[in-house]
Amino acid sequence: MPMTAEDIDEVLAVETQVQVHPWTRGQFQDSLVAEHAMWLMSKDDALVGYAVTMNVVDEVHLLNIGVPTEVQGKGHGSALLSYIIELAWHSSAKRVLLEVRVSNLPALALYARCGFKEIGRRRSYYAAFEGREDAIVMARELA
Repeated sequence: MPMTAEDIDEVLAVETQVQVHPWTRGQFQDSLVAEHAMWLMSKDDALVGYAVTMNVVDEVHLLNIGVPTEVQGKGHGSALLSYIIELAWHSSAKRVLLEVRVSNLPALALYARCGFKEIGRRRSYYAAFEGREDAIVMARELA
């Protein structure tokens, strides 16, 4: 279901739990104002995932995705990512793009399972506790 401003507190609680450098309230609010696609996934009335995407011409860019720690490894991330890919396909996008920290091995494995391939790197893209960290740019081509 679509995310609204009323959902930001709940999403922020997960974001700060699962991200090394989490988005701020302002970043989520800015995405709402910019009308980025923002999605929530729930099970039994509990939040099990969220995602933020931005459409750019014929591509969908995954800006943020998160699954609460306590429900990771149960297929929610794959299901949410599959939903995003399906929405992109229905919008006639040619591919889905994302950046991921080189150190985020669980996310890299998830993206690979969902058909994403590395297409490049962005040097020193992310803030890190000691300096900067590279991002791997990945794409999932849509038929």
